[in-house]
Amino acid sequence: MTATTATFAGLVTCQVGTAFAARADHASLREVGLTSNPLLLGGIAFELAFTAALIYVPAPQDLFGTAALPVDVLAIIAVFPFVVRGTDELRRWAARRQAAPSPATRP
Repeated sequence: MTATTATFAGLVTCQVGTAFAARADHASLREVGLTSNPLLLGGIAFELAFTAALIYVPAPQDLFGTAALPVDVLAIIAVFPFVVRGTDELRRWAARRQAAPSPATRP
């Protein structure tokens, strides 16, 4: 049950990174701003609170077959949104760099 719960929590935290990544096609997070969409932040807060309830509250644990996660597993899972967002930020940077004219081709 711990492995299944860790997988579920990992998917949820990756979706947090994806939510931030999906906010703009080409702009970086610095340009868009971390707190510029309060509804998104509220949705993420609800998602994380609901996930915590499924994992740590006894009744949902029994209903959904989850188990409390140890701190070391939570520490690993907490990095997932940053990996997803960072990977997307690198992809955007490469796309912006490729789209920008090089100094040699500028008039």
